[in-house]
Amino acid sequence: MEKITVKFPDGSSSTFSKNTTLFQIVKSVDDGSGKDYIAGKVNGKLVDMSFPLLEDADLEFVTPDSEMGLDIIRHSTSHVMAQAVKKLYKGIKITIGPTIDNGFYYDFDYEENFSPQDIAGIESKMQEIIDQNLPVTRRELPREEAIEIFKNQGETYKVELLEEISDEFVSVYIQDDFMDLCRGPHLPSTGKIKAFKLTSLAGAYWRGDEKNKMLQRIYGTAFSDTQTLEDYLQRLEDAKRRDHRKLGKSLDLFSIHEDAGAGLVIYHPKGAMLRSILEDFEKREHLKRGYQLVRGPHLLKLDLWEKSGHFENYRENMYFTEIEGQRYGIKPMNCLAHMLVYKSRIRSYRELPQRYFELGTVHRHEKSGVLHGLLRVREFTQDDAHILCTPDQLEEEIKGVIDFIEDVMKIFKFEYEMELSTRPEKSIGDDSTWEKATSILKQVMDKNRIPYSVKEGEGAFYGPKIDVKLKDALDRKWQCATIQCDFVLPERFDLTFINSNGIKERPVMLHRVILGAMERFIGVLIEHYGGAFPTWLAPVQAIVLTVTDRNMGFAEEVYNQLTGSLLRTEKDFRNEKLGLKIREAQLQKIPYMLIIGDREVNDGVISARVRSGEKLKSMKINEFISLVQEESQNRG
Repeated sequence: MEKITVKFPDGSSSTFSKNTTLFQIVKSVDDGSGKDYIAGKVNGKLVDMSFPLLEDADLEFVTPDSEMGLDIIRHSTSHVMAQAVKKLYKGIKITIGPTIDNGFYYDFDYEENFSPQDIAGIESKMQEIIDQNLPVTRRELPREEAIEIFKNQGETYKVELLEEISDEFVSVYIQDDFMDLCRGPHLPSTGKIKAFKLTSLAGAYWRGDEKNKMLQRIYGTAFSDTQTLEDYLQRLEDAKRRDHRKLGKSLDLFSIHEDAGAGLVIYHPKGAMLRSILEDFEKREHLKRGYQLVRGPHLLKLDLWEKSGHFENYRENMYFTEIEGQRYGIKPMNCLAHMLVYKSRIRSYRELPQRYFELGTVHRHEKSGVLHGLLRVREFTQDDAHILCTPDQLEEEIKGVIDFIEDVMKIFKFEYEMELSTRPEKSIGDDSTWEKATSILKQVMDKNRIPYSVKEGEGAFYGPKIDVKLKDALDRKWQCATIQCDFVLPERFDLTFINSNGIKERPVMLHRVILGAMERFIGVLIEHYGGAFPTWLAPVQAIVLTVTDRNMGFAEEVYNQLTGSLLRTEKDFRNEKLGLKIREAQLQKIPYMLIIGDREVNDGVISARVRSGEKLKSMKINEFISLVQEESQNRG
């Protein structure tokens, strides 16, 4: 019998017969830890436990509580859900069921609408399938055979997917009488699923295209143990209470009207004030770091978008129009106008770097199925900047942006992680250019000991990038800042500078945002703070409340003095009970409530209480103004 050598992560190795499966290896090398391995990585590739080894290999086992293990559990649970739904609802068609952050979903084509009551029945049927501990088997089938099988089952969506696959053979996974098209890997059996929950229902167009049929989507999640699931479900309840769409309405911050158009945000006075505070903050932070303010048009000739590569690589996300026979593109990004600013005159190396900053509003053609409150919209404003520098300055400029990001994240008290995203399949530029750009980003992070993960193929079409994922109060991750290194567009637009030898040389361009899209960042802030913004950010910092009508004169003086000192103040002089006014102000999450009664009028003071209910000592108006100003200055 032919032998192969298997090397393990600890550096040890063992010899096995060819065709030995991962199941068999686990039994022979049991380390007594009691770990329940559910899959393996063979030479870096994830495989099922039934995978037979045909040659020497590096082998690492996957545990249920690892990131890879959780993904496998969730994918397997989505298959169990699809199997349960097919058993319960005759004539239903299945489509796709991928994993997503913290869970999974499956889309179904069914004439009747699922209700929340149906979820309990589906969960019960899923538990039956799990309790049966059905073996999960992988099979490789000729593509044509798989097409015939799914045709006979009436699974037209699976047939459509198969017909687009060019491979001669495809993989399917089978558990009892259920079969699904899938690359895998999966759990060895359904009984390995220990903790799951179906979480919500939604509609979704097939392939995210509103021209296609509307499907029904069931979301769920799964974990390696019950306690972790319960903790996650509690966080979900917290997230519902913090939902920016719900708080946006109750706090009167913004609205989105179908009459105006999906994905188009209308800011109400408080929301516009919040945004203005952030924009003013952005401008100050950029100016003190040597950025210059610029502003580009919303329309640019199609010729420019063709030259930049956007038309070829990004046009499905763009809007176009025609004026007097000339075609224009509505900008999805701000970089083109910034390059034209740079190119407006000859540049010397002594002028570099040039750092151009714009709160630039862009438009992107997002499918209606993916729009989500402020987090995914069709019109948004980026805190966009482009740095044009010499190759020798590149490392320092990248580090400067990273430091900028770190400073800002501290102000908002966000933790964050970094990712290095490499060349995507759809891109421009030659390999050497991409390698050089990727290398410099990696070099800066390695040199400064910045931890990061690598996301293969997720860079921009013109260059690799560093992506920043911030973590909010519920430990959820959000895409935020990005730093993109671009050698390609300066070449396409023939950007140059005169070097110290009097010779023309090509600059490098960094595309970068700090907060990212203002709409998205505001949505994240609302959920992060639960609508209770710190005083410096709060659209309304204080509200003046009267006890009776006879207190209105002094209360009006207080209000005028606060607004005159640029404190964002409201007043409530209604002839209502004070307790009601205080409760309403607390629901509006206003940081300070100033109570004006007979004693305050007589003593010329105010009684302040914070939104948590804590009462402060009585104080003069100017004392309170100083308190709020100092708190705001310290970003409290």
